[in-house]
Amino acid sequence: MRSLPVRSIRVHALAATLIVIGASCGGDASSSVDVTFHTGSSPPASATPAPPGTAAETPSGDSLATPTTSIAAPTSEPLGRPTVSLTELGAFEQPVGFTWRPTDGTTYVVEQAGRVVIMNDGQPGATALDMSDRTEASGEQGLLGLAINAAGTFAYVDYTDDDGNTEIDEYAIRPDGTFDAATRRTVLAFDQPYPNHNGGELVFGPDHMLYIGTGDGGGEKDPERRALNLGEWLGKMLRIDPLPGGGAAYTVPPDNPFVGIAGARPEIWSVGLRNPWRFSFDRQTGDLWIADVGQDSWEEVDVAWAADGSGRGMNFGWSAWEGNHRLNDDQSPHGATAPIYEYPHGDAGCSISGGVRYRGTAIPELVGWYVYGDYCSGQVRALKITGNAVTDEVTLGNVASISAVTETPDGELLVLSVAGSIFAVTPG
Repeated sequence: MRSLPVRSIRVHALAATLIVIGASCGGDASSSVDVTFHTGSSPPASATPAPPGTAAETPSGDSLATPTTSIAAPTSEPLGRPTVSLTELGAFEQPVGFTWRPTDGTTYVVEQAGRVVIMNDGQPGATALDMSDRTEASGEQGLLGLAINAAGTFAYVDYTDDDGNTEIDEYAIRPDGTFDAATRRTVLAFDQPYPNHNGGELVFGPDHMLYIGTGDGGGEKDPERRALNLGEWLGKMLRIDPLPGGGAAYTVPPDNPFVGIAGARPEIWSVGLRNPWRFSFDRQTGDLWIADVGQDSWEEVDVAWAADGSGRGMNFGWSAWEGNHRLNDDQSPHGATAPIYEYPHGDAGCSISGGVRYRGTAIPELVGWYVYGDYCSGQVRALKITGNAVTDEVTLGNVASISAVTETPDGELLVLSVAGSIFAVTPG
């Protein structure tokens, strides 16, 4: 069943905006395999929320309740609410991602047009990789993600190729931090039916496995019903060991939840995602935080708590649900885990750009808050997390065309704008 979180809901009107991240394209609906998932920790269906002022019915006839509309009261505010400044660093070409080499702290900026650039003191340095002959920035397509293994020996890129399909390639890293183009090896590739909802983030988890966020393939409202279909890689969180094994280009971890299940893709870790453009692991707890871009009305933040398996076998609801609101009636509503937070399209924005839980030291008042951005509104916001609930929120600033909110090797925050700038979040 679907659990009920606490959240803040701010309703305003805003004209529809064509955006780079999460734009919706039309498509004809068709059916696919529907699977019911159970997490074992959710309330009965009668506690499942529906849009305010509606009386929705599940396929089983259960009436849905009106959602909670306020944040839970904070238990204490010993440090006060955080205030920050946004300090512009260097200019890059359409920056969409940032990561570092664990062994020496070399930092890299991912440029959507097909380059990985080393960042030196906040400024662009040497080009670590130029693969613009294999991809190009077009809407939600291009070079989208970069991850580096713990040993600092291999880099993995997630991009759409010239045909618009997703490819994940491996490159050996030279001692100077650049990537050896001659060592390129394709690890995983799959077709994309539409040009949007490509996901694109990939991250090494605390278990040193590679987690890959895939969108539902695009179109409007999951037209081919891929996100809950265990036979599809799309609309999922995948988990692999990217090193070859058993004659294959990568190895499937034997503890993945759907290994050995007939008709299921064994690489699947979690299901029910629309477009997990950016996700992150809490460096202190190992919790998995996913910013899933919404359809027409709601943006959401999902959490897979490490104590509950960090998302192993979880169903995040799409496309039976958009946030906490029933969407496709032909998809089972049962067994889904609700977001910890959602917000409506309006003044708050219309396309969540991801974020991280702050674990740095420069801004003590912000420690433990989840900081994220929205592409449409340009707002950088923070959610206070008390236990497993949102207890406060604050707007920290504004940056046009936010493509990511991420962290540096020492846990400090950066805000990336696809318009070309990167901002450091500093004490206010």
